[in-house]
Amino acid sequence: MSLAVYPGTFDPITNGHVDILLRSLALFDKVIVAIATNPNKKTLFDLKERKKFIREALGDIGERVEFAHNDGLLVDYCRNRGATTIVRGLRALADFEYEFQLAHMNRRLAPGIDTVFFMTDECNHYVSSSLVKEVASFGGDVSGLVPTSVAVALNANYQGRK
Repeated sequence: MSLAVYPGTFDPITNGHVDILLRSLALFDKVIVAIATNPNKKTLFDLKERKKFIREALGDIGERVEFAHNDGLLVDYCRNRGATTIVRGLRALADFEYEFQLAHMNRRLAPGIDTVFFMTDECNHYVSSSLVKEVASFGGDVSGLVPTSVAVALNANYQGRK
């Protein structure tokens, strides 16, 4: 069985993330969505909420998607789970530079684990979780950029702060 890990903070999940995840399921038997804790990022939604948003966005995928929380080295997690592939998305050239370094470091730390990159769909290439949160914080319309449940939650969160 081919097993891949798709890591990220997913705060919140965007339609670009959903696209990458669905496309990765076309290549792998199972994908573990590893929701990361990044000490350099302050998250808006807790782990439970982020997992719920991802589940809702995927609909009835069944047993092919598993969720995990990872706050250590990603390659250690992959080794422990028997995953040989890390899935990452690329939006723009700036992403490539960072992801290129990360992929090489992971390969150095764990030579048996490869990184596979998916280019985002052209309609999502400018969308990031940070940008979505910023737009939502000013009352902007984020529908079409994130799953419906995420748009509702963003709107409720930022309306409650005003």
